[in-house]
Amino acid sequence: MHHDARKLENNSVIEGDICIVGAGTAGISIALDWLGTNKKVILLEGGGFEYDNDVQDLYAGTTSGQKYYPLKSTRLHYFGGTTGHWAGMCAPYDPIDFQKRDWVPSSGWPITREQLDPYYAKAHDTLKLGPYQYELKDWQDEIPDLIPFPLDEKVVWNKVWQFSEARFNALYAEDVKKANNVHLYTYANVTDIRGNEDLTQIQEVEVHNHAGKTHMVRASQFVLACGAIQNARLLLASRSQATQGLGNDHDLVGRYFMEHLEHASAELWLFKHNPTKLYVWGSDTVVRAELAITDALQKETQILNGTVSLFPLTLGRNLNSEMDLWNNEDPRKSAENFWNDIANARAEAAKITEGSISRAFTLHTRIEQAPNPNSRVTLLQEKDALGVPKINLHWNLTDLDKRSIRTIYQLLGHQMGLAGLGRVRLNEFLRDENDNTWPKDLNAGWHHMGTTRMNDSPTEGVVDSNCQIHGISNLYVAGSGCYTTSGAANPTLTLVALSLRLSDYLKGKI
Repeated sequence: MHHDARKLENNSVIEGDICIVGAGTAGISIALDWLGTNKKVILLEGGGFEYDNDVQDLYAGTTSGQKYYPLKSTRLHYFGGTTGHWAGMCAPYDPIDFQKRDWVPSSGWPITREQLDPYYAKAHDTLKLGPYQYELKDWQDEIPDLIPFPLDEKVVWNKVWQFSEARFNALYAEDVKKANNVHLYTYANVTDIRGNEDLTQIQEVEVHNHAGKTHMVRASQFVLACGAIQNARLLLASRSQATQGLGNDHDLVGRYFMEHLEHASAELWLFKHNPTKLYVWGSDTVVRAELAITDALQKETQILNGTVSLFPLTLGRNLNSEMDLWNNEDPRKSAENFWNDIANARAEAAKITEGSISRAFTLHTRIEQAPNPNSRVTLLQEKDALGVPKINLHWNLTDLDKRSIRTIYQLLGHQMGLAGLGRVRLNEFLRDENDNTWPKDLNAGWHHMGTTRMNDSPTEGVVDSNCQIHGISNLYVAGSGCYTTSGAANPTLTLVALSLRLSDYLKGKI
C-alpha cells in the first residue's frame, strides 16, 4: 500500500509493528520478507519513484583525505535506491573475510560464513540470481569453455561471480504498492529518532519533507536501512536526547568507513593466445571469474583479500579513471560521463585487430580496505533543507592497503612466469616498495561499508551479531554499514543476506 507523505494531514501519527527507514536494497528486502504476515510494516522512503533533485540534494556533503566522488552522486535517493545504477555483480564473501586475522587490525565478525549461507541462498531469490553455487566446477558442465589459467591452486584460485539484473524500483514497486500489510510512505525523510527517558528503547521517529509536512511514526521495532553513510548520519544527528548521537557512547558511529579500492594496477602479456572467456566480461556473460590469492598465502604474506580481473589492453588503455569521470554532483550526468567513456574506449579498441597486443590485458584490482577508525563520517555545522546536519566523509587509507595490492601482483606475476603463460608488468604507482602514496585518480567501487560495525562488545562495535544497536532494545541497522571488514566481493549479495537474517531474527522477537 502506498501513501505520499506530502499529501497527509500535517502532524499525522503513523503506527505499525515494524518501521523500516529506507526503501533501498536492504529495506525492500526486509519488507518483502514480511509480505502476507499479520504484522503491519511501515516502509519509509525519503524520495518517490523517480529522480528528484531536491530530494537527491539531501545526500550532499563534503569529502577530505583521499579524493572521493561527490557524495550527492554516489547513491540514488528514491524507491529502489542505488540498484538503479549498479552493475549486478554478485558473489558471497569468503570464509576468511569473517575470521579474526592477526595481521588485519580490528578484523573478525561475530558471525561466520556458515551462519550466513542459508541467507545467501535466500538472497538469490530476491536478486533473481541462478543457483547458489560459486565453485567453478559447478559451472563447467553447463559452460564447458570456462577454462582457467593453469596456475598453482595453492597460490591462486578462481573466484566466481554471477550477475543480477534486479533493479528494485522496476522489479518490486508494484508488489509493495499492492501489499495489504506493507505500508510504503514516500517523501518521508526521518530527521530525528526519539526514545524513552533512559534511551533503552525507541518510541518514535520524526518525518519531514519538502512540502513542509511533519509526521511521527511509532512502532515496536525500528530498522535503519538508509545506507552506511546515511545511517551513521541519522544516528549522529539524533541529538535531542543524546548529545553525541544515538548508539555513540564509545565514539564509534561513523568510524571505520570502508570502500573497495578498484584500480587498474598492472598489465598481463601472454606469450601466446590463451582461452580467456572465464575472465573477460561480455554481453553474454552468465558467470565470470577473477583471480584471487588463497587464504594460506594471504596469511603467509600478511595481506588483505582482493581479486584481479582482466580487460583487453586495447580497451583498458583507453579508459579514463572513474574518479575523474564521476565528478558531477548530479548522478545522471556522472553516469553519462562514465558510459560515454566506455563507448569511446571500445571504439578505439576496435581499431586494433592484430598483433601481440591482442594477447595483452589490463589487470584491475578489487580489494578490501583495512578497517581504520580514522576513515569516518562526521557531522558538519551546515544543515540540509530539512534541518539535518550535512556530513563530511574523510576517506583514509593505510600502508597495508597498498602493500597488499603490490603483493597480489607480485604473487600473480610469479605464478604466470612459472606456468610459462606470460609476464605481469606493474603500473608505475606500485613499483617503488618504499612509496606508500596513492595516485590522485585512485578509484573506489561506490561501495559504502562500515560506520556502524558489528561486534558483540559495545566498545568495539555499534551493533551486535543481530544488528541491534548496543543498549537500545528495538533499534537495528540493516545493510553494509554493519560490516566488520569489507571483503573482496561487491557488497550487495551479502547485504541482502544479512538483511534477511535480521528479518528472521525480528520475526522471532516480535
